[in-house]
Parts: sequence; C-alpha cells; structure tokens
Amino acid sequence: MEEITAVEQALRRAAPDLLVSVVEEGLRELCGARRVELRLADYGLRSLQLVGGVPDATPAVLIHDSPQGRAFGAQEPYVIRAADSVEAHLPVTVRGDRMGVLTVVLPTTSDLALLLPELGHICEALGHEILVAERDTDLYVLARRAARLTLAAEMQWQLLPGRSCARPEFALGAHLEPAYAIFGDNYDWSASSDHLTLTVTNGMGEGIEAALLTNLAINALRNARRAGLGLADQAALADQAVYAQYRGSAFVSVLLLRFDLATGEVEALDAGSPRLWRLRDRSVEPISFDAQLPLGMFEESVYVPQRFTVRPGDRLLFGSDGVYDAASPEGESYGHRALARALTATRLLPPTQVPGAVLRELAAYHGGTPLEDDALVVCLDWNGREGGQDSVPSETAGS
Repeated sequence: MEEITAVEQALRRAAPDLLVSVVEEGLRELCGARRVELRLADYGLRSLQLVGGVPDATPAVLIHDSPQGRAFGAQEPYVIRAADSVEAHLPVTVRGDRMGVLTVVLPTTSDLALLLPELGHICEALGHEILVAERDTDLYVLARRAARLTLAAEMQWQLLPGRSCARPEFALGAHLEPAYAIFGDNYDWSASSDHLTLTVTNGMGEGIEAALLTNLAINALRNARRAGLGLADQAALADQAVYAQYRGSAFVSVLLLRFDLATGEVEALDAGSPRLWRLRDRSVEPISFDAQLPLGMFEESVYVPQRFTVRPGDRLLFGSDGVYDAASPEGESYGHRALARALTATRLLPPTQVPGAVLRELAAYHGGTPLEDDALVVCLDWNGREGGQDSVPSETAGS
C-alpha cells in the first residue's frame, strides 16, 4: 500500500503532460510492468485513442470489439494471459464518468488477486489528475479526437459537465450526435447534498450561431442556479439574457428539472422541445408537462414549475427533437413507437450505455442516412436514498 501511495503522490507532483510516464515508471518499480498505455474514449464513444500517440499513425482500438473495450463497457478489469506475459486492462473512471482504459503488461508470475485492486486505486488517482491537468495541457483533449471537431462542436463539448455521473441516489449517462459536428443541443447537471438539477437544452439554428446561443443560455442558467435562485427564477433570468441579446429572433428550448435526493420529488419546467419518457416496471410512458415559452422568445416571460415523483427503480430518458422527430423511410417519427421499444430493449444496460445504444438504433431506424438535426439522449436511473420516501402524493404530471 505504501508503494501505491508513492505513485499517487508522484502523480500529484508530475507535470500535466507526464502523467502516463509517471504511472509507467511507478508500476515498473512496483510490479515489474513491461508496458503501460492509456487510451481515452473518443467523443463519439466508438474508439479508444492512445494518449501520446502520433496523430493518424497510431491505430485506434474499437470500444465494441476489443479487450480494452470490454473493460471500458463492463467497468471491470479484463485480463488476457499469454505464454510470456499477462495483459491487464482497467477502466479509468472518476465519479461515474468513464474516461478510458489503462493497459498494463505484467510478468506471468504477477499475483493478480493482490495487484488488481492496487492498480484500480492508481487508475482512480490517474483519472482525477487528468481532470486537473486538462486546465494546463491539450494532451488529453487531443487524445479523445478520432477526427477534427467543428468549431461549434468544440464549444459545445467544452460546455458539458461530462458524459456520465454516479451517486448512490442516481446514475446518469448522456450522448450527443453527430459527436464531431454538434451545434445546438446540450445538457447540464449539478448535484448538491440535497438536490440534482438537470437541464436538457436545444438552441435553434445551425453551426456557430446555435452554439453561441446555447452557450449564453447555459451560462445564464448556471449563473442563476449558483446565485441560489429557484427553478422558475433560473428560467426567467436566462430568458431575459437571451431576449436581451437576440430580441426574439432566436430562442432556446429547455427542459429544466430539480430532483429532491431524499424524497424523489421533482420540480419540472418545460420551456420548449426536449421531452421525457419513463420506464417503470417494464412499462414506458411519456411524461408531459404544460408547454411554456422557450427562453428568449418574448420579453419577461413568466415560468411556473410543475411537480412529479420518481421512485427507486425508475429510468428516465430525455431526448431532443432530433431524436423523437427523426423519421423512418416510411415517414413515421421515432418518438411515435420506436423510442419506447428501444427504451424497453435497453433496460438491462447501465445508463452510461443507453444513450449510445438508443442513438445507434435511431440511425438504423432513419435508414442509415445522416440525421437532419442534432440528436441528444440523456438517461437517468433513480435509486433513491436509503430511508427516503418511495413516493410523494399529489403529482401534477406523469402520474
């Protein structure tokens, strides 16, 4: 354990671009590691990209067809034994946000029963240090790119809180497509000791104009939330900020929710196009709210939250109009029936994998041709808090 602590301390002292080298040197001394490599998941969640590799010269590893991908998907170590070595692939994850996979090649004499838990501690420390190091280096951001991002996509990905988040009360996963050319769709979340605030956003327009509009709305909502304002006032402040800038010529659709972590009671405010479906006891149903004006459409709009309740075991799926309005070759929208089937079919997957699975199903449903709009899916599994209420009476939406 002292050796593990020494590696963690060395990581804290290391230059931002030398984290993998520090881990490799530490594991060479600790367990005779012959090779160490770190791969991070790309923006499209299709491949694992080598950190420090030569661009366009280092082949990527597919998430869905590789040993590294098995460790990433299952979030468990995956070990391959050969005649002269042992190859261990371990997930690098921070607070539920799946970042990538650390691969360590070891001697055949390695005691994996003792070593794998120690390597897991190092992976956790490495993930935390990467998040800190990204303030000072582009190394890890560049490693996530299987292709060049558009400027609009660059702005949107920098705005996001992460791709997943987990706490005892809930687990979240989200994904955007087209990952390298997204422009208007976005999501945001923030958890405190008592509440989870979740925002699903769709800014009108295309390209850089849509990205600028969404950036303004998200930061206005964050500013209001961090000032301690309630849900209605958060929406009102963001509405004023967008209207002041665009005078009604552009607006932002948003679904804004605030979950009470102790009771499962939810405040919800529907100001536009993002929609919500609930999977409960294998039954899927849409949760609808009174439609209110999108942010910035008119001056000084008034917003009124509604309430509903989630129960332990509930799964919520949030989708933008690029998801539920996408049409099959026959002209039927995905949200009419197919989305409910996809949500049922993916019920055994963890929430981190559901958005990608739904978007792959959506692409097939659309006939394999490029989608006409951004597509955003967020999946939330509600576990509830031990000792909390399973239900709260007087729901006004989504009984």
